[in-house]
Amino acid sequence: MPPVAHLNITVADLDRSQAFYERWFGFDQRPETYSDGTRFIRNADGFDLALHPGQPPSPPAPTVHFGFRTADADEVRALLRELRAADAPITETHDEPGYVSLKCLDPDGYEIEIYCE
Repeated sequence: MPPVAHLNITVADLDRSQAFYERWFGFDQRPETYSDGTRFIRNADGFDLALHPGQPPSPPAPTVHFGFRTADADEVRALLRELRAADAPITETHDEPGYVSLKCLDPDGYEIEIYCE
């Protein structure tokens, strides 16, 4: 089975969301806007994040989040320091042997996780 290749989320402000995902998660590869206004942004791994203009659910479902796995626990720790310095909303952190993670909220309240295990 091939890996998941894209995720579609509804966002209130395309430019604001694109800037957030570019800054924190590296989605800066070939942005493309479709005729319905949906903007696809891509990361270096080829994952497409589709930002659909509209009113996102408020609040998003409490158990729904999406995440990025990294092979380097220090990458998670460095991102956590940067997010905290920028006063980004952090919802959860773990730093244990074999598992380091953080969860934060994007501008529309979607929860994003980055982790290493």
